[in-house]
Amino acid sequence: MKLNFKTFGEGKPLLILHGLFGSLDNWQTLGKQLAENHKVYLVDLRNHGKSPHSINFSYEEMAKDVAELIAAEQLEKVSILGHSMGGKTAMTFAVEFPQLLEKLIIVDIAPKKYAPHHDEIIKALYSLNLSTLSSRREADEEMKKSIANDGTRLFLLKNLNREKEGGYSWKMNLDMLSENIEKVIDVTEIPFPIPLETLFVRGGSSGYILDSDFDRIESLFPNSEIATIENAGHWVHAEKPQELLELIVNFLD
Repeated sequence: MKLNFKTFGEGKPLLILHGLFGSLDNWQTLGKQLAENHKVYLVDLRNHGKSPHSINFSYEEMAKDVAELIAAEQLEKVSILGHSMGGKTAMTFAVEFPQLLEKLIIVDIAPKKYAPHHDEIIKALYSLNLSTLSSRREADEEMKKSIANDGTRLFLLKNLNREKEGGYSWKMNLDMLSENIEKVIDVTEIPFPIPLETLFVRGGSSGYILDSDFDRIESLFPNSEIATIENAGHWVHAEKPQELLELIVNFLD
């Protein structure tokens, strides 16, 4: 699948993969800062952003999409940064295409299965009548009934696309994502240790990477380090961008 992407800067290539319900837009600010020393590729994964929609949806499929992009761009070795679902895609890529990787950065996700926790978000997204919706503000007011956090609503509503004939549509393939949510939260299969130099970053206020996950991470990624950004939740790049930027730059350079 030919993925939608944007590039910034010159230098060693760094691919950034967003999380579930996200898009490359979520990483533009950080991507432009990282472009001072790297050629940054911001990527829309399948069924997200402006990339094609497909009934096939798995981490293996998404990893193959990224490999296709790397081949099309004639890149030899890349570093990949993946957040949440993008992090699991990056881990799967490390299993399937280790020869293409230089370094790996995994942001706030562990190589494990998670309990279902997206029901509220999916329900809120489906609560919007896109055909009669008149504005993003109206959408925000409607979603506020079930999602109190302003940042979460702003993040989700970036998926709205205004139609020329009126009303809105979702950029993401909401039906396919909601139907395959079990695949998103499922464990990433890592059948052997990945010796690649890897940085795991967790938000100190997030519950996605727990202290109890450290042993599993270190056994599967023996050449890894784990950094914690205090007072940051799951969207580390939005809540503590400067701290995350410093960690990434120090690790890559």
